[in-house]
Amino acid sequence: MRWREIGETTCSVARTLSVIGDRWTLLILREAFLRTRRFDDFHAHLGLTRHVLTARLNTLVDEGVFEKVRYQDRPPRFEYRLTEKGLDLYPIVIGLTRWGDRWMAGEDGAPVELVHRECGHTMLPELGCPECGGPVNARNVEARPGPALRALLTNDDGARMRRAAPRDDKEKTR
Repeated sequence: MRWREIGETTCSVARTLSVIGDRWTLLILREAFLRTRRFDDFHAHLGLTRHVLTARLNTLVDEGVFEKVRYQDRPPRFEYRLTEKGLDLYPIVIGLTRWGDRWMAGEDGAPVELVHRECGHTMLPELGCPECGGPVNARNVEARPGPALRALLTNDDGARMRRAAPRDDKEKTR
């Protein structure tokens, strides 16, 4: 599969990566969650070329992650504000932050602390089940085919079904 086709697959991770799957886009999102909104501020904070920044911001606007809002008429100037779709990316950025703090932080520790505004405490966010409140991790969650994959498995010609079906032990060791 080619990278430009990744957003067309029946996989939520692949589709998400088709929108946010490069380092600059994730850093732009980090800045947006730190309240950066203006092009020149993104440029100053990230140090990437104006051309790359423009392309990434345009993609995020086209995908509905940001909305472009005029804040000045002469000359025209715009802010990039996170939409509801963009705000829903917060857990991804926080998940990357938490992993980086645990595995990539230097001797001085984490570069940023997260403070819960409602109680004022510094915290490490954790995933929790919305039904029981229990922790969610790779050891206690199982993935099952959802409606889109079940439809693909029952309606397709078999070639895609073989790609999507779980592999047996022989294939895992190859």
